[in-house]
Amino acid sequence: MLSNTSKYAIRAMIYLAINESNENKTGIKKISGELNLPAPFLAKILQTLTKHKLLVSSKGPNGGFSLGKNANNITLYEIVTIIEGSDIFDKCLISLRACHEENVPCPMHSKYESIRQEIKQLFQMQDIGSLGNDIMMQKQIYAL
Repeated sequence: MLSNTSKYAIRAMIYLAINESNENKTGIKKISGELNLPAPFLAKILQTLTKHKLLVSSKGPNGGFSLGKNANNITLYEIVTIIEGSDIFDKCLISLRACHEENVPCPMHSKYESIRQEIKQLFQMQDIGSLGNDIMMQKQIYAL
């Protein structure tokens, strides 16, 4: 459902939320190494998120990336719409247009509309801070 670009963006944002430090930024090599993602591609993704103020970046020996706002205020919806646009939440499943653009909906409209709305609501409600906390709790449980 999501592109690799969106998946990488979400993973990197959660990583930064979990490893957030008030004074230090995290370098692209560390992020890409820890998440096993290609650094050049990830750098482009993170620059896009920086342009939209979800991240802050700086260059230099102590440079890197950090969250641009509180992790609890960054939703999956916000990340995905920056990376892919809102088509995934608004467009028809098998058509290139929104089903509501004309009077004739696509054959999947009535079957997919409620699912699409649920997914949109889930992504709007789910923040990366909570996801980071859930991941940390799972690590603690599995460490026992």
